[in-house]
Amino acid sequence: MLINRGYKTEIDPNNKQLTLLAKNAGAARYAYNWALNLKKLAFDNKTKIPNSIELQRELNKLKKTELPWMYEVSKCSPQGALRNLDIAFTNFFRKCKQKVKGKKGFPKFKSKKNGIGSFKLTGTIKVSNKYIQLPRLGKLRLKEHDYLPLNAKISSACVSEKAGKWFVSIQVKETIEVPTKDEAIVGVDLGIKTLAVCSDGTTFDNPKALKSNLGRLQRRSRQLSKKVKGSKNRKKAQRKLARLHYKISCIRKDTIHKITTHLTKTKSKVVIEDLNVSGMMKNRRLSRSIHDLGLFELRRQLEYKGKWHGCEIVVANRFYPSSKTCSSCGWIKKDLTLADRIFDCDSCGLSIDRDLNASCNLESYTVSSTGINAYGEVSSGLASSKTKLTS
Repeated sequence: MLINRGYKTEIDPNNKQLTLLAKNAGAARYAYNWALNLKKLAFDNKTKIPNSIELQRELNKLKKTELPWMYEVSKCSPQGALRNLDIAFTNFFRKCKQKVKGKKGFPKFKSKKNGIGSFKLTGTIKVSNKYIQLPRLGKLRLKEHDYLPLNAKISSACVSEKAGKWFVSIQVKETIEVPTKDEAIVGVDLGIKTLAVCSDGTTFDNPKALKSNLGRLQRRSRQLSKKVKGSKNRKKAQRKLARLHYKISCIRKDTIHKITTHLTKTKSKVVIEDLNVSGMMKNRRLSRSIHDLGLFELRRQLEYKGKWHGCEIVVANRFYPSSKTCSSCGWIKKDLTLADRIFDCDSCGLSIDRDLNASCNLESYTVSSTGINAYGEVSSGLASSKTKLTS
């Protein structure tokens, strides 16, 4: 199976390379904002919006007169920014055509206040155990050795900055063998108290990355707001706050990667719920905790890792009552609330943890061609025995 895969790792540039990296990121940011201004004028005047090729020709003319400093950086940096702007406008018009609710995501101008930024490079890119060679930048030291593939065909490289650290991400094409597994089905119930509860009894704790660091986050935000704008102390406070945000995101991503890798490598089928995350976020008491979970990222990783490791990902219907249904007899407890952590069945007398009961129901979830759920008549509460329908 031929796949596109990205490898991202931190680099350790010297002072000269740091200057070149900042110049390339600045050139990409300038080209993006310059092109966005022209596109926005055309959009407001209801005239033809120029594409990246037309804008690149105009930018090349300006290099000879008004922007000679752009010759100091790679030509790929502004070109990649113009292509990204085209993609942003395409997504905006697609959402308008589909009449997506809420904001449509009109492209915004980039600012150094949100970070130095990133840029994309193509051409001759070579990788060794300790170095990566990029166009116009030379050999950059890698902080993590023997991680990037040596013999893979590299299509492009993206260099980015976050919290004072520089990273390089390469896009390669790889051929992998999808393994065949014995039948091993597991249902996974996602929650706030415990991030994931599996029907086989395995649980994954929620690290609560944001909640555990919320005090420090608020304190550093207050310290930043009290600093004089433009001062060196304000820049120091900005770096401290950015590093803390980066630490929180790393804790969350590390947990999600470990969960999704374990499930897709050990199971042949994983059943999860189709959660209405945007609706759940409207609950002001739970919105911060739900945001801290990263539910969309978990589902996204399950889907692409499932293809790599031969694991089928099944998404249960959003209205399937996995928590309210008894996993033993199929009786539905309609008055179940979020405060009820133990599921007590009035029909068969089963007493089981609420999340474990939901994961057991997800394990037995199948959908027939007519769309009936796994229990058939049981879902209406009329039947007393559990009936499985296979697709």
